[in-house]
Amino acid sequence: MTHHRAAAFPVGYHTLHPDVSINFQMNRFYNWVGEPLMLEELRAAAGRIDTYEDLRHEVLALAEQALAAGRTLAGAYYLRLAEFFIFAEDPAKGTVRQRFLDLVRASYGIRASDRIGIPYQKARLWAYRFTAQRALGTLVIFGGFDSYLEEWFPMFEWLRDAGYDVIAFEGPGQGAVLEDERLAMTEAWDRPVRAVLDHFQVDDVTLIGLSLGGGLVVKAAAGEPRVRRVVAVDILADFLEVVLRQASPIVRAGVKLLLHLKAAGVVDMLVRAVMRRSRVIDWGVRQGMHVFGVRSPYAFFAAARRFNTRSASRQITQDCLLLAGADDHYVSVGQLHEQIGRLTRARSITARIFTAHESAQNHCQVGNLSLVLDVVVNWVQLTTRGASAAQ
Repeated sequence: MTHHRAAAFPVGYHTLHPDVSINFQMNRFYNWVGEPLMLEELRAAAGRIDTYEDLRHEVLALAEQALAAGRTLAGAYYLRLAEFFIFAEDPAKGTVRQRFLDLVRASYGIRASDRIGIPYQKARLWAYRFTAQRALGTLVIFGGFDSYLEEWFPMFEWLRDAGYDVIAFEGPGQGAVLEDERLAMTEAWDRPVRAVLDHFQVDDVTLIGLSLGGGLVVKAAAGEPRVRRVVAVDILADFLEVVLRQASPIVRAGVKLLLHLKAAGVVDMLVRAVMRRSRVIDWGVRQGMHVFGVRSPYAFFAAARRFNTRSASRQITQDCLLLAGADDHYVSVGQLHEQIGRLTRARSITARIFTAHESAQNHCQVGNLSLVLDVVVNWVQLTTRGASAAQ
């Protein structure tokens, strides 16, 4: 196995806050910076955070403190952490988001002209391209439910330095396409992928989906011959199961039955009652309604039910890399086995479960990002060489 560059990201998943969702997001945005002082500040602030309003107050204060001290990258990601927990209807969200985008672009030397608008359904998809001098291949990357492309700049640079042409884009329901172009999430993910491949005129690509993108990547690759390799970081075979995972078994079974019966009023009443008792469910449902462009919990759950890989998996004939975290609090490791079982026509299937011993057991391997990127790049190299040898 080849290690392509010195570790760019910190190793370790830290217990900073008792709320599993807040703790994950603190680790997530710290991982992009890796500054020891940032970790100390988050640990100290966590004791003063009980509600999302507390988090917003504390983390925005940390952002201003970091920016005043010239710690621009830490300040930018503090803004992103605060903005993550500001709901879409709050007018402050747009202001905080724009400050994050401006600061992180400036930190990485990204100019306005580096953003690439791709015409799509009377609107635009947005993309960036990071090109290696002698590219070993092309990686096309997208996210999922709640990320911005700009927060992944460190990842894109890592992959570029490993020798790859990186095309990263936001589709419907994501980042600027959601917030500025007003395009809601769609399960027909082959359409934005096709628009991106057409725009850049690329062939023989590795398609990488992150988080919810781990399910969208399967839906997009089905029937698209220009995609030769499929990478799910992490797998996500059934989004409704993810949405319901934080609820009790009784609530999960009840919601599924009520969805089947199309009992919208009862679902809305039940889910709103659960939202009042659970911060993570409250955030997830409200954000889901925003991402999917719907006005009720029932409409969100009904939309989420369509986001599974059952039919698309049978059309996959490419090499597939499926990744999972042993302790992913969003996606159960059982979905890995479901996804493997569905890929009955894949050229090859490689799967890996990351563990706590590797500090990579969490969603999308937050805690050891260098490890997962090494795994992806080495797999791409091996499958590319294997395909060349077979020709």
